[in-house]
Amino acid sequence: MSLNELSTYLGERLSGRIGDTVFAYGELTISLEPHDLIEVVSFLRDDPKCQFISIIDVCGADYPSRAKRFDVVYHLLSPKQNIRIRIKVQADEETVVPSITGVFPGADWFERETYDLYGVLFSGHPDLRRILTDYGFEGHPLRKDFPLTGFVEVRYDDEAKRVIYEPVELKQEFRNFDFLSPWEGTDYVLPGDEKAKTN
Repeated sequence: MSLNELSTYLGERLSGRIGDTVFAYGELTISLEPHDLIEVVSFLRDDPKCQFISIIDVCGADYPSRAKRFDVVYHLLSPKQNIRIRIKVQADEETVVPSITGVFPGADWFERETYDLYGVLFSGHPDLRRILTDYGFEGHPLRKDFPLTGFVEVRYDDEAKRVIYEPVELKQEFRNFDFLSPWEGTDYVLPGDEKAKTN
């Protein structure tokens, strides 16, 4: 089945549930509303013409200028048809996206990672907690508005024999640089240059 045939087939079978359909990078991308996600993913897995039985990834993308700033992106593979499909669902900080762990148990850690790094909430997830950042971590590091230096600094203190959390403090000292090109040289004599022969 080609991507065009798949797109037509899904349009017929899932009429009213699929939003935009885009062909890019050798894959078909379909957009859904969150409330249609479980039904569409179940159809893609169980339908004999689709057989998307393998979940490759669940990830996020942040577009802060949009009202629904997050894209939750699902990548599925059909080994039988030798094709991939990408599913996009838009969400914001309050939108709860249904968990697909009931359809694909392997989505468990992918959804936890998306929650941890973007703050997207998944309803019905069996264990929605952070997976990559520390327990007391504040914020979600892959959001575009997350500060580059973070909020806290974590280090192990030998005297206290535990991990210490401190507010971030930039400790770089300012130095005087002349910023001249190395080919032009400096206006002053560097130590050792007085021994060099001058023309």
